[in-house]
Amino acid sequence: MKWREGRRSGNVTGGGGGGGGLRLGLGGVAVVVVLGLLFGKSPMEMLGLVAQLEQGGAPTQQQPLPDNETTDFVRAILGSTEDVWSALFTQSGSQYQAPTLVLFSGSVQTACGGASSASGPFYCPGDRQVYLDTSFFDEMRQRLGGGGDFANAYVIAHEVGHHVQTLTGTTQKVQQARAAGQSVEGDGGLLVRQELQADCYAGVWAHVAEQRLHWLEEGDVERALATASAIGDDRLQREARGTVVPDAFTHGTSEQRVRWFRRGFESGEPQRCDTFAAADL
Repeated sequence: MKWREGRRSGNVTGGGGGGGGLRLGLGGVAVVVVLGLLFGKSPMEMLGLVAQLEQGGAPTQQQPLPDNETTDFVRAILGSTEDVWSALFTQSGSQYQAPTLVLFSGSVQTACGGASSASGPFYCPGDRQVYLDTSFFDEMRQRLGGGGDFANAYVIAHEVGHHVQTLTGTTQKVQQARAAGQSVEGDGGLLVRQELQADCYAGVWAHVAEQRLHWLEEGDVERALATASAIGDDRLQREARGTVVPDAFTHGTSEQRVRWFRRGFESGEPQRCDTFAAADL
């Protein structure tokens, strides 16, 4: 991926550090998520609790942004998402409000609670910020189909997809359903549909960005699809506990994640990403 050709975003900042953080790995994340569902807690609540215990409840302070290639890469990818979604929102007669992306190391405090490296990349609708511990890229390279620049970019674009959902009101509807006591977890549940839509939005970004910059290289898409497959609920659960529990799904199966990313990538049209109306995910 020839990402150096992209415009750099000015919306990347440094987040808190917590002594290296609690690094559960992807299997550990899956265990925390499953336990959260068993105890009626959201995955973010459970991961936030892990972070707070790890840092003893102490607030994190903003750290200077490292001046390195990873930061430059994140700025380039975020800049591309800003350009793509600004154009798409303008076409629909609205205005895109870009999120801030916070790079942190170890642990960080957010409007959604505390979080650690165990959380992986995530979006907090409470402060409309994307949070990323770049050590996750190392884990992707080691465990998720080889990683690579476009696979890393897909992860960022997926979290920006959640920001798009907040701007369009989708996030609020899911939160209201949860607050009303509706079960949102499980295969075909609202959380799965929300995550698959973010995958589709990541594909839309990739399609439009490629038309603008022609920056993809041979093997990029395949590595991104391998990453999407590696972080499916079924695969993570199987790695963590040796069995698959569809009632505890929150992100969708490997096949579903690949399918919805492809739908966005092949069409470049956000309206093709209505997972909530889809009878078959």
